[in-house]
Amino acid sequence: MIEVMFGESEAGAMKVALHNDKALGGDVVCLGSLLDIGDIQKSVFGKYRANLLYNLYYQEQYGEDSDSKVELKRLCSVYSNEYDRLVGYLKKGEKIRVWYSSAPYSLCGLLWLCCELRGLISEVSVVKLPSVTVKRNSAVSYSSWGEVEPNRFKYFLKKSRVLTSDEISLYAHYWEGLKRENAPLRAVLNGSVISVPASFYDFLIFKNLDDTPIKEAMLIGKILSENRIGVGDFWYACRIEKFITQGRIKVIENSEQKYERILTKN
Repeated sequence: MIEVMFGESEAGAMKVALHNDKALGGDVVCLGSLLDIGDIQKSVFGKYRANLLYNLYYQEQYGEDSDSKVELKRLCSVYSNEYDRLVGYLKKGEKIRVWYSSAPYSLCGLLWLCCELRGLISEVSVVKLPSVTVKRNSAVSYSSWGEVEPNRFKYFLKKSRVLTSDEISLYAHYWEGLKRENAPLRAVLNGSVISVPASFYDFLIFKNLDDTPIKEAMLIGKILSENRIGVGDFWYACRIEKFITQGRIKVIENSEQKYERILTKN
């Protein structure tokens, strides 16, 4: 069994889980192309998405890091190789299990993968992260698999189910519709992926920003803690940068480490 994940942190956690628990599969494939963001008519592994991922992830939040730059610039080729590995496993008769959640990047990943694999496989096992689960007799809410501790993945195996060929075709059809719309952003509402404008989450920034100076890291942290919707800090950082350029957000105290800047609403 090959475990498929749609994010770097969750893939790393799953690799640790595989090392410690034989109930899980034999390898992990990470397809972290963040398909909830940007043009999805262009190649998932092409230059456009490579530049998009680089610009999203590397915004010098905590200063210059040459090694990080090099690693990020090769992300798309890494994911392309990961996808090729997945197809190779399937051609060898290996079964795959896809771990997804209601986070936009994850659900978009599932729809895209069904579109890619339609015709190549007749069924695929999936595990959806429940909105609420029990941990040590307490209710716990996870927004993505990246928040799940490695030693807990095995407890979610009972949630595994099989997507039939009809379901795979249906999910592929959904993705084709999203590709035709090709909005700058995709969000999840009531469990479904919909096309939305790039400004869709902006109200969360301005809801938490007023005339009181606040460190950018604290602003983004507050948004993330109060809105557990599977949208990463990099997206909010990117939008904040845009609003600074537009003059809608004012930098009271600048810093080479962007997350250390002090901001107010202008």
